[in-house]
Amino acid sequence: MARVVAVVGASRNRRKFGNKAVRAFLHRGYDVIPINPGEKEIEGLVAYASVLDVPRPIEMATVYVQPAVGARVMAEIAEKGIGEVWLNPGADESTVVARARELGLDPILECSIVSIGESPASYS
Repeated sequence: MARVVAVVGASRNRRKFGNKAVRAFLHRGYDVIPINPGEKEIEGLVAYASVLDVPRPIEMATVYVQPAVGARVMAEIAEKGIGEVWLNPGADESTVVARARELGLDPILECSIVSIGESPASYS
């Protein structure tokens, strides 16, 4: 069974990392759940407004949101009980990292696309 990953900040814009992540994780065989409150579908997948709206467990979240949104997102990830959280470059601002740790999360501060053996440049 494929690991379930939420791409928080998923985008329909194929030039944005939130979209590249959706495609990279799909390519690696993950069960991908796009999270974006302004979209209903991304890359043919049902998109949810929040991880809290997803009606099943999520094992991993990879985050592509602006730091201003990050603290709220960390609270939702903690409430959902997601055990693995990646704060990608641009989403890894110190206040977001601190908030994640306050909530008992241990965020990974790296590019999740690279961590699964993909290159973001491959998804132009």
